[in-house]
Amino acid sequence: MATIKINVLATDAQNAKEIVEATNGNVYIGVMVKPFPTAEAAADAVREMQRLGIPVSVGLGGADPLMWHKVVETAVLTKPAHVNQVYPGAGYTLAALKAVGSEDTIVNALIKPSGIAEKVSILTGPESQAFDEYISCEAAAAALKELHIPSVKFYPIGGAKHLDEVAAMVKAAVNAGITMFEPTGGIDAESVEAVVKVCLENGAQTVVPHVYTAFVDKNTGKTEPSQVKNSLEKLLKLR
Repeated sequence: MATIKINVLATDAQNAKEIVEATNGNVYIGVMVKPFPTAEAAADAVREMQRLGIPVSVGLGGADPLMWHKVVETAVLTKPAHVNQVYPGAGYTLAALKAVGSEDTIVNALIKPSGIAEKVSILTGPESQAFDEYISCEAAAAALKELHIPSVKFYPIGGAKHLDEVAAMVKAAVNAGITMFEPTGGIDAESVEAVVKVCLENGAQTVVPHVYTAFVDKNTGKTEPSQVKNSLEKLLKLR
C-alpha cells in the first residue's frame, strides 16, 4: 500500500508537535533556511523540533536556488528526516550527508515543469536557472537515478492545473525506479486530492504533497492541526 504524507509549515516547535500528533507522524514539518542569517541559526531551529521528535524537512525557502549550500550545511549539522534541494545540488547533498553518517535522510531534487507534458527542466540551480532549456521526463529521471536521489520534487505545478505534466513525470520517474514524488506549488485543500490521485494512478509508492498556506489560520498565523489531519484522512482513502 502506498505511503502518503503531507509537507507543511509550522509557526514554532509547539505548533509542529501538535501537527505531528494530529497526523500520527504522517507529515514532514518544513524549516526553510532562507530567513536565517546562518546555517547554524537554521540548525538551532531544526534541533529544537528534533528534540520533540518532529520529522523535519529542511528546505530552501521559496525554492530559492541561492540557498542550496545553506541547505547542505544545515542538513549536515542536523541529519534531518528530509531535505529539499535543487537538481544540480542534490547529489552533492546526498554525498555530504553520507559522509557524516546520515544514511536515512531522504533527499529530493527539484525538477521544473515546462508547460508541456513530457518536457521538464533540471536547470534549477543558481546559475543554470537562467536557461530555458528542456529535456524529456525520461531523461530527467535517468539522470536522477544516476545520482541515487530517491525522490522528485516537481515545482511549480499550479495546484491541479497541470495534471498531465504531473502524470508524465511520475510515470517516467517510476519507470526509472524512483517511486517517491513530491508535487509542490499552488496546492490547497481542494486540489490536493486530485494531485495525489494522479501520482498514485501513475505508480508512485510514496506521495508527499507540499501544502504550505492552505491550512494556516489567518487570525493566529498557525497551521491548524485538525485541517491537516482531515486532509490526510481523505488522501489515505485514495490508496
